[in-house]
Order: sequence, then structure tokens, then C-alpha cells
Amino acid sequence: MENLSQKDSKVEVKGFEARHYDLLMNLITLGSYSLFIRKAIRELNLKSGEDIVDLGSGTGRNACLMLKEIGKEGRITGIEIGEVMKEKFLKKCNFPNIKLIDRKIDEPFKLDKKFDRAFISFVLHGFIHEKREIILENVKHMLKPGGKFSILDYNEFDVDNSSFFVKFAIRKIECPLAEDFIERDWKTILSKYGFIKFEESFYFKKKVRLLTAFL
Repeated sequence: MENLSQKDSKVEVKGFEARHYDLLMNLITLGSYSLFIRKAIRELNLKSGEDIVDLGSGTGRNACLMLKEIGKEGRITGIEIGEVMKEKFLKKCNFPNIKLIDRKIDEPFKLDKKFDRAFISFVLHGFIHEKREIILENVKHMLKPGGKFSILDYNEFDVDNSSFFVKFAIRKIECPLAEDFIERDWKTILSKYGFIKFEESFYFKKKVRLLTAFL
């Protein structure tokens, strides 16, 4: 694979795409994205009262869905830097137990509290691996002992031996860094950060995975 840098990433959505992100995702997937994300959030098996950090929280769609699972006693902290995304998040998730932090997740930082769970959805693949490692280190420090980290993103699969549609989507439409993410063994990587147990759910013919790692 050609050498790529963070400048090649499409992880930060801007402009028209950011203003209409949720609608565009529904249109592109013929309505399946909304059903998929609701199913994935349910399969997180969240508990009432949990305290969750949502990295790269976007428009707040996921945070609002998670809030229904954790109830009024739960807490969600979103982390997002996109101006349009932050505006949408604050409008969509205007609840007393949800807050938003403007912070780059790929730079080292620590928050003043620990969380039961961390969640990241279709964001991690948009970073070069050195940046992903910084994100994992940040997550490690955010979680309480026994905390869980859930990654909703592409599964590991052989792009070369996939259908024409999948190859075209990954290599021509998706972020150029996605194929590097797909080729890596994420359980082995996460184990280096102290995660010792894993649970998985699969979607879209196992091309997408919800991977939950336990500290």
C-alpha cells in the first residue's frame, strides 16, 4: 500500500457533508444505516446509570441513542472538534446529563474523571496508525478498572478477494486510510494496552464489526 499521511484522511467531515451527514448516510445506504446503528447501540448492552465517553461524537446521533439505554442516571461525554458537528450535537443532545468537549482525540490528554465505557464509531480507521495508538492510550487512561472500549468500524477482511462493490467502496470512496485499518489485527493491538477479553458482533456480511474490549 502506498505511504499515506494524516493529510490523506477524510475523518473530519466538513461543509455540506457535515451539515447533512445523518441524512446523507441514510440516503447512501437506502435507509439501512439508521436501522444498523440502532441495532449496534442495542448490542453494546449498556446498563442504566453508566458513564460513557463518545470519541469523535459527530452529530450526536449515537449519543442520543445511548442515552435511551443508560437513562437519566447515566452520563455521556462527547468529544468532537468539527464546528458544524458540534453545533448539531448540541442541538440534538440538549440534555442535562450529556456534555460536549472540544478536544482532538489523536493528541495525548487526560480528563478529570474516569468512565465505565468508551465508544468510537467509524472514526478510528481515519487516522494513521501512529495516531490510532495515541487514541488507544488516551482511552486506556479514561477508563475505570474493568472498563469497556467499543469500536464500531470495519472488520478485518481481505479487500483483494472481496466483491467489486466492496473494493470500489474501500479504495475509491472511503477514507484512504481505511484499508490499512482493515488489514490490522485489532485484538492483538488492543491487548498491548491492557485489554484482556473481547466480544464481537458483525454486520453487512461481516464487513463491519462491533468489537468490545475489556480492561
